[in-house]
Amino acid sequence: MTTIRDIARLAKVSTATVSRTLNGDAKVKPETALRITNIAAQLRFVPSNAARSLITRKTETIGVLLPDLHGEFFSELIRGIDQAARGKAFHLLVSSSHGDVYEAEAAIKSMAGRVDGLLVMSPHLNSEFLTSKLPLRLPTVLMNTRIADSKLPSFIVDNYGGSYSMMRHLVRQGHKQIAMIAGPEKNFEAQERLRGYRDALKEFLPKSKEQIWLGDFTEESGWKVGAQVISMRSRPDAIFAANDMMAIGCLSTLTDAGLKVPDDIALVGYDDIPTSRFISPPLTTVRVRISEMGSLAFQSLVAIIEDVQTQNLDQNIEPHILRTELVIRSSCGAKNP
Repeated sequence: MTTIRDIARLAKVSTATVSRTLNGDAKVKPETALRITNIAAQLRFVPSNAARSLITRKTETIGVLLPDLHGEFFSELIRGIDQAARGKAFHLLVSSSHGDVYEAEAAIKSMAGRVDGLLVMSPHLNSEFLTSKLPLRLPTVLMNTRIADSKLPSFIVDNYGGSYSMMRHLVRQGHKQIAMIAGPEKNFEAQERLRGYRDALKEFLPKSKEQIWLGDFTEESGWKVGAQVISMRSRPDAIFAANDMMAIGCLSTLTDAGLKVPDDIALVGYDDIPTSRFISPPLTTVRVRISEMGSLAFQSLVAIIEDVQTQNLDQNIEPHILRTELVIRSSCGAKNP
């Protein structure tokens, strides 16, 4: 592998001169700089980021820890982070915890010393884990990871409010028996969406009983719920899936069985992933500005990294709440979506 020593030997200059030239030092004579850059190009020299980071103490890399990498939600989130990162000349190192605490710990350990900061979305983690496992003074920003008395900046979607608003909309459409496909029990987002469903049901339909199926945010789990719905003698008027992926899976089963959405049963989702507007019928959902959340979280992290004062780990920080928006399409039975 070519080193600056090889370039210095061929250019007949010091390694310091080569280093200054490659780092854009204008004080190097133009003819010397041209000779050095031409030799570097001929040798296909690639600067060592590891060596540079030892000098600058910066890797120009951001670590991103997510619970999963599959699905449009995470694609949109990474897209938002990546677009913001490119504007600041940062690279991304992305890993997944697969919903497992031990894998989250392993991922964080592997990133330590290789990143300037960390973006974490891991709804199953708690404050004890973050306190004990995160490297001391590593700038960190949380995304949809609600930790009580958190001392880390965080960006959290108003999952409760979005779910509550969707239930209110379904009631206004005349639906009286509304079931829910909930997300994983230990997932913070799923818990908040389920809480919104339950509170709205008690307020708007106090005589109606809860009907909840447990899903895992995948199309397959929605498909399985759809199969159960088909076999029911008395079906709900509407199904509220805690994310669009489960709603799409459920829609597939219902459609294959000959049921019409929304004529036979209304169906709505949550997140507003790009696919939700292109299926038939288009899916009524709760819009989460996924890409924007990634971008805002990144900007917050970079502000911490670039600030001479590191984040204050002795002071609780209130989370940034990101509002949601109802997107009314035809799957809910709305006459003028």
